[in-house]
Amino acid sequence: MTGWTRRKVLAGGAATTLVSACADGSFSEQKRVAVIGGGIIGASIAYNLSKLGTQVTVLERHDLATRASRGTFAWLNATWAKQPRHYHKFNQLGLAGWQELESELDIPIKWGGSIEWFGNSERQARLVEQIEEQVDWGEPARMIEIDELRRLEPNVVFDPNQTAAFSPNDGALDPVFATSALIAAAQKLGASVKTNCAVNAVRSPVGDGTTILETDQGDVECDVFVLATGADPKATLALGGIDIPQRSTPGVIAVTQPMKQLLNRIVVAPGVHIHQRSDGRVILGEQDGAPQTDAHAQRLANRPNSFPSRELSLQHAGRLLSVAQTYMPAIANAEVEEVYIGWRPLPLDGHPVMGFSPAMQSAYLAISHSGVSLAPTIGRLAAQEIMEGIQVEALAPYRPGRSFEEVRRY
Repeated sequence: MTGWTRRKVLAGGAATTLVSACADGSFSEQKRVAVIGGGIIGASIAYNLSKLGTQVTVLERHDLATRASRGTFAWLNATWAKQPRHYHKFNQLGLAGWQELESELDIPIKWGGSIEWFGNSERQARLVEQIEEQVDWGEPARMIEIDELRRLEPNVVFDPNQTAAFSPNDGALDPVFATSALIAAAQKLGASVKTNCAVNAVRSPVGDGTTILETDQGDVECDVFVLATGADPKATLALGGIDIPQRSTPGVIAVTQPMKQLLNRIVVAPGVHIHQRSDGRVILGEQDGAPQTDAHAQRLANRPNSFPSRELSLQHAGRLLSVAQTYMPAIANAEVEEVYIGWRPLPLDGHPVMGFSPAMQSAYLAISHSGVSLAPTIGRLAAQEIMEGIQVEALAPYRPGRSFEEVRRY
């Protein structure tokens, strides 16, 4: 790629100091990077690139944060499901990144931890073992009993013999607000944003190394483009020349109108996830997903984000509220404000896909489940790799060219 080279990071993750230089010895001009995707991952990458002095253009097919980022439960966590250890550590870095962004960009985050348990006794016993593992990995998680549960969440009904995993480092946020804050900060640093702008084709590097993106709003020239395209199953192959196998699944998210404060923490109960934002809105997320029937398969084939009618969406919200009421009776009076079908970006093995496409040297991939938890770290490390021409060791397990094998942990 003209004007810069890639170098391997030193062992242990410490990057070498680089000065980008052209083949003739002159210094390269400001790098031009197009970020395809205006969700929370794309927004974080755009912000971090802008901080490094990059000329950034964000290209979003719809409006900002209207797909996976809008339809997420937005639980910031590094808990038992984040396996193996390198991925757990990656999520811990993400949470630390949000602590920095909270003050840096004035993004409201509700910290306080999460409480999680299972209704199945065998699964609950395994949770105990997994929490012990979390402690070994540096996470201050522990199992707690009924007295402490009632003290932490007085408005939640627990079984008298209940025990649950308490992960005090966890938090939650409004992903649409956070995405907008990151984009706004990038724009202040000079980034441009084009919404309702689909990228239809890529013309490979020509002449001086420029890549041309053909969009609905005309051609965009860049040196590198980032595919932060979430659960879109076709984008990486169509634009980056590489097929990333995904098993993306839908999940219903219901948002209530603001209520008095009922919850202090994230509650992950059998059948439903619940947390309450600082503005009073209660967020409900389903656990089981859509029934595996032909009718549902046909209706979901085109990956809709909304239900065919308001009536049907309220039926699904009512189902979630009914489950939530068994644990939180006060939610019975909730009025539903929004119901959304979120499609999870989930590569086949459950791990992020990060790095340059082996099929196209100007295409950098950033596709990830747990995108909300990981956004700060993904943004920082992707920007570092793109701008400094290095390969960060922390991203080594997540390269696009790896062999994908299906793993189910969620």
